[in-house]
Amino acid sequence: MNKDLTVGNPGKSLVMFTIPLFVSVIFQQMYSIADSVIAGKFAGESALAAIGASYPITMIFMAVAVGCQIGCSVVISKHFGAGNMQMTKTCISTSLIAGTVLSAALTAVGVLFSGIFMELVQTPADIFDDGCLYLMIYTGGFVFLFLYNVVTGIFNSLGDSKTPLYLLIASSVGNIVLDIVFIIPLNMGVAGAAWATFAAQGAACILALVLLFRRLISMNIKGGKLFSGRAIAEIGKVAIPSVLQQSFISVGNLFIQYMVNSFDSSAIVAGYSAAIKLNTFAITCFTTIGNGMSSFTAQNIGAKKPERIRQGFRSVLIFSLGTAALFFLLFFILNEQLLSLFMNDESSRLAMDTGVQFLRIVSPFYFVVCLKLLCDGVLRGSECMGCFMAATFTDLILRVVLAAILSGFMGVDGIWTSWPIAWICGTVMSIVFYKSGVWSKKLRSAEKV
Repeated sequence: MNKDLTVGNPGKSLVMFTIPLFVSVIFQQMYSIADSVIAGKFAGESALAAIGASYPITMIFMAVAVGCQIGCSVVISKHFGAGNMQMTKTCISTSLIAGTVLSAALTAVGVLFSGIFMELVQTPADIFDDGCLYLMIYTGGFVFLFLYNVVTGIFNSLGDSKTPLYLLIASSVGNIVLDIVFIIPLNMGVAGAAWATFAAQGAACILALVLLFRRLISMNIKGGKLFSGRAIAEIGKVAIPSVLQQSFISVGNLFIQYMVNSFDSSAIVAGYSAAIKLNTFAITCFTTIGNGMSSFTAQNIGAKKPERIRQGFRSVLIFSLGTAALFFLLFFILNEQLLSLFMNDESSRLAMDTGVQFLRIVSPFYFVVCLKLLCDGVLRGSECMGCFMAATFTDLILRVVLAAILSGFMGVDGIWTSWPIAWICGTVMSIVFYKSGVWSKKLRSAEKV
């Protein structure tokens, strides 16, 4: 059901809209983690390391999908909030057409150049073939992943965060079941993990498209274009910086993976692979709350109600900080128990120690990064992309540069230390931009539409 986020109690509306998004990302991360957990337990430390080595590359592809999802969601939310249903319909159809073409091209790139990508991050020889195979199968299904993200972004822009939740629950359960079947009784190893994700994501994509088309028919919107240059321009204005931001994160992770791989130890790679999966789980949850803030902001910018944005921000901040506290306690206190999910009895002590040290260094600063991502949600939702990119790129560039410098005399711990320092600097910038009120100035341009 579509939901207007411009009416009712701002805090309650935003929190109730965000909770299904939050639960959705938990299930999404569950089936992402399932590959590593089941492979690490039943195919061994080398399988875990192989999937982990390809992970930063898969995240670059994911970055494009998420960036485009954000662009579509913000623009469609703005027109939906303003009551411009013809332009809402036009932006939806334009997003689907452009997304199909772009994702098909990226799928071909991923399949053809998997080996080259794995060489670029200096993947150790003993896990290279498995890592390359996983990456090839994963990117072969990228068209499904991309379109699925665009469709869920469209549902979110219409105020419906429950349909994506139901889709993700079904997809997550399916992926985990297929992981178990392909890896344990069929003994397909790394390839089984990749094919499980491929099949589950493909089924979810097809079902999501069917539900979206049914929703559009029920809305009975008259007029609108199938494809519009104006819609592409509007979406691109938000999507391109968002893709760059997401890609920058992924490229930064590639450099980090390169540095980790340079220690030439599959145990260190395996430990980092397990820990980064847990860290990504937490960061993705914070990011999802920020994405909910973006949709809420865009609808209320379209409806010219800036005070609702401030009220909503204050309410969801409590929810966000509570989430950060939960992940901090889990990762700081129960780190070994959580990391053991990825490892079998034969995994080395070095792998465990590597993962524990990473989590202990970064998890206390989750309170900082969740605040940044919430401020970023307002900046992105109001299309203040210059401020958004400045804060984000400062964080990412500092993280890579500091990792390279600190690892020179602190070893692998220097890489982990770069995370909190960069987060603090980026967060300060995001807070300054939010407090300056630069985002509310976008109401002037909205009034001219």
